[in-house]
Amino acid sequence: MLNKVFLIGRLTRNPEIRFLPSGTQVTSFSIAVNRAYKTKDSSEWKEETYFFDVEAFGKLAERIGKQVSKGTQVLIEGSLRQDKWETSSGEKRSKIKIVADKINLLSPAKVEKTEEEPVVDFEETEDFSSDEDVPF
Repeated sequence: MLNKVFLIGRLTRNPEIRFLPSGTQVTSFSIAVNRAYKTKDSSEWKEETYFFDVEAFGKLAERIGKQVSKGTQVLIEGSLRQDKWETSSGEKRSKIKIVADKINLLSPAKVEKTEEEPVVDFEETEDFSSDEDVPF
């Protein structure tokens, strides 16, 4: 059976770190994933946001726990896992989580800009395509 998920999203909160009795680190966080689509009737663009809980284990959890924070954009490659439990009143509950196999950092958390970015005029930039000045 195939159980594979690829998602790009931004962390909605800082990661939570905990340890299993075996000493293995577990890092948990949530990501927000946007979906843009066009409506049939008005051809107007709409956007929906979905939220997913993610868990990483071991070395990946150690690395991610140090490198990401709320707002960081990540690419998650992993699988789905369903946790099932019963409440004290006897109700059956379940929740789907993503267990990360790989996590790539795509961009840091969004930071408010204090000044405008400089405008670069590409017509006045130096051409580095020639290798005539290379000494070897």
